[in-house]
Amino acid sequence: MSETVNRRVRVRATDSKHRLFTASMELIGARGHHAVSVDEIAKAAGVSKGTVYYNFGSKSELIAELLSYGVAILFERLEEGVQDPDPTRGLESMISGSLEFLAEYPSFAQLWISEQWQTESEWAASLERMRHEVIALVQRMLARIAASGTPAPTQPGIDLDTLATAIFGASLILGRDRLVFHPERSVESCVQAVMAFTAPLR
Repeated sequence: MSETVNRRVRVRATDSKHRLFTASMELIGARGHHAVSVDEIAKAAGVSKGTVYYNFGSKSELIAELLSYGVAILFERLEEGVQDPDPTRGLESMISGSLEFLAEYPSFAQLWISEQWQTESEWAASLERMRHEVIALVQRMLARIAASGTPAPTQPGIDLDTLATAIFGASLILGRDRLVFHPERSVESCVQAVMAFTAPLR
C-alpha cells in the first residue's frame, strides 16, 4: 500500500463529516458555492450551524476541508488497485474506482474542474496538493508497469509525470463528460480509453 494512502484517516460513511460532504456537494452542484449558505449545508446534513462554525470557522474553510475529505474517499477507492500485484490490472482498477467515485459525487468533479484552473480560487493550494497526491500515486503505478514490461525502443525516455498527469486529466474530464453528455458509455469502455495512454510502457 502506498505511503499516501497509509497516512490518510479511514473515513466512515455514518459520521457527520460525510453527511456534510454529501449535503454540500449536492447543494453546490445545484447552485454553485457562492449561492449556498452554511445554514443550508448544516440543515441538509442534519447538524447545527454552530457545529459547522465550531469545527470549521467559515464556509470557505468548510469547503476546503470537505474537498480534502472527498479526496480521502477517492483514495479509499484506489486502495484495491494500489495493492494489486499486477500493476496494469491495478491501474485499471484505480481508473474504474475513480470513474465510479465521480459518478457517485458528480458535484465534486464539477467543483474540482471549475476551481482547478481558477487563478483566484479560494482553494487553489488545497486543490494543487490533492492533484499532486493523486498524480504521484498514478505515477508510482506507471513506474511499476514500466518495470514489469519492455518499452518499445522507439519510445525512449517516457516522462512518467507527464503521462500520469494525462491519465489524471483524462479520467477527470472523461468521468464528467460521461455523466453530462454520454451516460450510455460504460465504465469499462472509459477505462480502456484511458489505459491507451499506457501503451508505450507495455
